[in-house]
Amino acid sequence: MSHSSKRKIDILVLSDIHLGTYGCHAKELLRYLKSIKPKTVILNGDIIDIWQFSKRYWPKSHMKVVKHLMGMASKGVKVYYIAGNHDEMLRKFIPIKIGGLIIENKVVLELADGKKAWFFHGDVFDVTMKHSRWLAKLGAIGYDTLILINRLVNFISEKIFHKGKLSLSKKIKNSVKSAVKFINQFEETVADIAIHNKYDYVVCGHIHQPEIREIKNHEGVVLYLNSGDWIENLTSLEYVNNQWTLYRYNEDASLHDDSLTDEQELNTKTLFNNLLEEFNLLQSESNI
Repeated sequence: MSHSSKRKIDILVLSDIHLGTYGCHAKELLRYLKSIKPKTVILNGDIIDIWQFSKRYWPKSHMKVVKHLMGMASKGVKVYYIAGNHDEMLRKFIPIKIGGLIIENKVVLELADGKKAWFFHGDVFDVTMKHSRWLAKLGAIGYDTLILINRLVNFISEKIFHKGKLSLSKKIKNSVKSAVKFINQFEETVADIAIHNKYDYVVCGHIHQPEIREIKNHEGVVLYLNSGDWIENLTSLEYVNNQWTLYRYNEDASLHDDSLTDEQELNTKTLFNNLLEEFNLLQSESNI
């Protein structure tokens, strides 16, 4: 895709990519990233899954996503990395600024329309995270296993029975009242705090539930946004011309052409060296 044909985006929000896990759709994400030209990128938590990170599983496509994001930061794009629960190790070193890469716990921006947006991951409102961290980690492993089973089920469904894909975890979430209740409570709690602090937009991740909706209470109203994930939903948030939209990769037919592959297939060593070059460039910018 040529540089001139890329879609221009004022703010791109991505969360819950979970690089380093089997469920991550890194190839699809890389294809999407190469099709757009954002001015600002918000990486809203759980980008690299440090909880489940293993040296035995780090495909080239995952490294290419990191390299592409680092490349954006080194070429003038402001990239905010907000730590989530799966990459909470970064919180020990916050705040960090390396060139165009800024690592924080939360970000508040005044947008072009004069309204304020509050960006944060959202795990702070998860009771399981606060009181039963071991249970949350166990659940993450179970979720990753379910995604692998789901891929096998979808392969059989498409290749043998010629039927469409289905999401086992979505069906489980939708059928369990407590899961639906948790999501509703999460959204309302976040919205209440945002309204109280007079933010116009509140942007989260964490619950893997893409959403844009207006939430009201007795104090006022806020636009609640959730960027979803790149495990099941393959979604992001895009802010263009003072308007928020929810991007869904599976509905973007322009990127589903198998011929849209990398022109150059680099080996792992070359990719790693290129990544180091991008990082060194960022460091040199931060020292200027």
